[in-house]
Amino acid sequence: MDARPETIGSATDFDFLIGDWSIRNQRLKHRFVGSDEWDEFPATSRVRKLLQDTANIDEMDVPEKGFAGLTLRLFNPRDGSWSLHWADSRSNCLFPPVIGHFDGGKGIFYGDDTDDGVPVRVRFLWTPSPEKPLWAQAFSKDGGETWETNWLMEFTKRG
Repeated sequence: MDARPETIGSATDFDFLIGDWSIRNQRLKHRFVGSDEWDEFPATSRVRKLLQDTANIDEMDVPEKGFAGLTLRLFNPRDGSWSLHWADSRSNCLFPPVIGHFDGGKGIFYGDDTDDGVPVRVRFLWTPSPEKPLWAQAFSKDGGETWETNWLMEFTKRG
């Protein structure tokens, strides 16, 4: 079980991400085989608030890879957690959410999904910054005992 937050979160936790961004993506080419070969590609995104500032949506365009995606982030004021929901134009479905909170200046979010039909635990790590926030995705096949980071995004403010 993932630890509960010691301090309650805030609907402003993701305010650092509101605006227009250029993104440097690095995605691991082969997961769970010990690979250190990364595919690098650009993207852009626009993030705006919704639902009386208790949610935000991130619309991402990845023309080099031929897809677009979005993340809907919803704040739960009852427990201070956020649920992050991803969809993209390749799958046209909403993936299972990752849920978590910010603590000690970082956001950590967990969920369950599959990778090529194999169940995996998913972890998102957010490092907030007004100019260069970072996001990292990792998968675990052993219930969270070990993690392999497979996607990194470095955001740079546009305009």
